[in-house]
Amino acid sequence: MAFVNVLAFLRSLMRTHAELAVENLALGQQLAALQHRSKRPRLRKRDRIFWVWLARFWSNLRSALLIVQPETVLRWHKQGFKLYWRWKSRSRKAGRPRIDAEIRKLIRRMSRDNPLWGTPRIQSELALLGYAVAESTIDVYRIRLPMPPAHTWRTFLDNHVRDIVAVDFFTVPTAILRILYAFLVLRHERRTVARFNVTAHPTAQWTAQQVVEAFPWEEAPRFLIRDRDAIYGREFRERVKNTGIEQVVTAYRSPWRSPFVERLMGSIRRECLEHVIVLNERHLRRILSSYFAYYHEARTHLSLECNSPVPREIEPPERGKVIAIPQVGSLHHRYRRDA
Repeated sequence: MAFVNVLAFLRSLMRTHAELAVENLALGQQLAALQHRSKRPRLRKRDRIFWVWLARFWSNLRSALLIVQPETVLRWHKQGFKLYWRWKSRSRKAGRPRIDAEIRKLIRRMSRDNPLWGTPRIQSELALLGYAVAESTIDVYRIRLPMPPAHTWRTFLDNHVRDIVAVDFFTVPTAILRILYAFLVLRHERRTVARFNVTAHPTAQWTAQQVVEAFPWEEAPRFLIRDRDAIYGREFRERVKNTGIEQVVTAYRSPWRSPFVERLMGSIRRECLEHVIVLNERHLRRILSSYFAYYHEARTHLSLECNSPVPREIEPPERGKVIAIPQVGSLHHRYRRDA
């Protein structure tokens, strides 16, 4: 219809004024009759575009409008303006840019290989491999396993952290239903285990000997935090006092007063002992040795700026592809670049 009107307009340029006046009169009479007889006509999109285009070049358009109201043409123009700017302002790619496929595969690989790891642990490992990935992104791509979340401690000892160690026992059942006692000496500064040992019959003398052997070369700390267990008897107190260490005794049944060593024992159980069956003292000592090697050199800690007690070097991607090193009987893995 619009094309036909354009042809008629070009043809009218070659006609006289009288002929145009008569033709306009005839066309106006027919449109008036059509308007009286028929219902509201339906216009197509190209008809509306034509009227909007014509309104921009003909200021006296209102005098020629019969089947279309001037307000309708103005409304069409506004709608076309909105559609044009909506198309021009459209976003090419909505949302955040997708991360590389290599990183996505690595996140899934870490979560699959280490079912005991949460999002912060995976984020720390990725940071040490040179990848800066947000926790929300890791939550999207990591594989979630039906496991309860690990509990966290909110209280930290900041004052004199370099001069504080904590000691404690935890029990381990064996395959033949015996009870073994594991003793820990933990430094607060970098969460390093100064000494550990295992026995089936702990005594005050044996316990004091472990503390003395943990600091043989005048490296004794200033404070030692312990609970009120009867194992720390008079012989233990006197021998520790002779080394120049001041003992800080926690309140009765208040494990939160010594959170670092309590958290360590919980990590040992959740990440190691709950997944193996201990046979005897030698077996338990070998398992703990393997775990503490991983704990010191590979395991990341939020309180240590997402690094391990023995700090790991950040390895950028240009050093090579990522390889996995099984540790603690493949319960955990360490990731590094294969230079």
